[in-house]
Amino acid sequence: MEFLIIIIALALIFDYINGFHDAANSIATIVSTKVLTPFQAVLWAAFFNFVAFLIFKDHAVANTIGKTVNEGFITLPVIFAGLIAAIIWNLLTWWYGIPSSSSHTLIGGFAGAAITHAFMKNGGFMPLQDIVDSSKILKTIAFIFLAPLIGMAISMFYTLVMMQRNTWIKSGVLLLTCVGIWFTFIHFQEKKIDENIAKFFRIDKYQKDLKDPSKKDEYPKIEEKLAKAKINAEKSYPFIKHYESKGSKVVADEIAENVDLKAVTTSRIEDKLKLFFELKKLENLAKKDAKFERAAKQAKINVDSLKPIAKLHAEIGMDSMAEKMYALGLVQPNMHDDFVNIVKIDIKKDIGKEMDKSNNRIIRFGLIAMLLIIIASFIYTEKIKEPSAQRTANNFKRMQLLSSAAFSIGHGGNDAQKVMGIIAAALIANGNIVDIKAMPDWVPLSCYLAISLGTLSGGWKIVKTMGTKITKVTPLEGVCAETAGATTLFLTEQMGIPVSTTHTITGAIIGVGATKRLSAVRWGVTVNLLWAWILTIPVSATLAAITYYIVQFFVK
Repeated sequence: MEFLIIIIALALIFDYINGFHDAANSIATIVSTKVLTPFQAVLWAAFFNFVAFLIFKDHAVANTIGKTVNEGFITLPVIFAGLIAAIIWNLLTWWYGIPSSSSHTLIGGFAGAAITHAFMKNGGFMPLQDIVDSSKILKTIAFIFLAPLIGMAISMFYTLVMMQRNTWIKSGVLLLTCVGIWFTFIHFQEKKIDENIAKFFRIDKYQKDLKDPSKKDEYPKIEEKLAKAKINAEKSYPFIKHYESKGSKVVADEIAENVDLKAVTTSRIEDKLKLFFELKKLENLAKKDAKFERAAKQAKINVDSLKPIAKLHAEIGMDSMAEKMYALGLVQPNMHDDFVNIVKIDIKKDIGKEMDKSNNRIIRFGLIAMLLIIIASFIYTEKIKEPSAQRTANNFKRMQLLSSAAFSIGHGGNDAQKVMGIIAAALIANGNIVDIKAMPDWVPLSCYLAISLGTLSGGWKIVKTMGTKITKVTPLEGVCAETAGATTLFLTEQMGIPVSTTHTITGAIIGVGATKRLSAVRWGVTVNLLWAWILTIPVSATLAAITYYIVQFFVK
């Protein structure tokens, strides 16, 4: 338990460092254009970093990070080594003023430590795809280049539109952009709900079990469960399509009336039993110390004894099922209320939660509202009032407050989730939770708080690089770069891809500079940044490998 607490503390320290390392991403343009003072800017950015806690509920990025390494190779020493490597690289790049990616150093460190652990455990080389999820790694690596390119393309689009002299043409294009944002995010919402419902029915778990050689004898039973889960998910999809118009409660009621939920309810109750008796935690301890073997065996006997009763929930009701379990005498009398509360499940409420986690209404309406405000400001300053250069400049300065707030929300939502994924992986490895969906509420709260405090501390060495060295930024270009960066972060968060806010805003700043003329961008600085981005994952992985090699002599 002490080692787990150390890892959680290190993760939050990394989150704090991530905040002040990446503070420049949120404040560089708004400081360089003198819209806010440095102190006002970090206060503004930190506040909206934390506002992201109230907006992002699905934690798709956290899920991706937590599952980068296959569960069999996730141990507390692996996570510890990965965090140490990530902290070292982040502090090193901060010291030299290099805006590298905190996201990729964390992934590189985590993967590097896991690969080293697997090689040492196996006594030699083994296929990388057996250790890490290669699809997630490759997707993350691809977005080292795609995120800045997407940010650059969107910022060039916004810059060209906002530089348009005809008020009605640029307002019309921005209105069409609002329509595009609406349908794009509706599509992502529907896709994420489908994915969450598939996970709710445990399709991903059964598919993973079918690839596990240790469960070969159970393959026929697992295949049967998988087939039933797929049928139930398919039956649910027609009702899910009406989520936007009907809401989660109505849709959940419809699914409960038309889909057989017995199997998934039983499975979720069994997970609660394993948590209550701390089965996985005791099994992990038994591997390290023989004195825990008896307790682990007893926990398994307790869970197996209660499984038949768990299947009776549909016939006798949740309350009676819980009391029947308690009556077997496997739970201490003083634990009665806790036990009864933990094993009771409201399956319709759980379905509703899975759908609501995918709701991106706040993001969707927020982006559209920001563009509508920009349109209204154009009409006011250029049609209602007498147009002037001073009025236009002041207008863009005010709008930069909006765009920087949006980018800070995207930064908080994207980067805090990465640490949440690491903490969740540690809790799973230690047996405190079954999967990332069972992550305690204190985890996201503490992660968002840590990154906000880090941002409040500022990362002044990098502000200069981001705000002035790449290209000179005006208020208009600041609005375009930050809006493009925010849009990119929101899009990738919806796809569950852990991108770098550093890469994203750098690409956006390059985009606004290149729109004026290619020579406005200091390409020498950009090439140096690119090298830092490319080296981040391999260097972090190497540091983590060395750290793990040392750590494993002291911690088993």
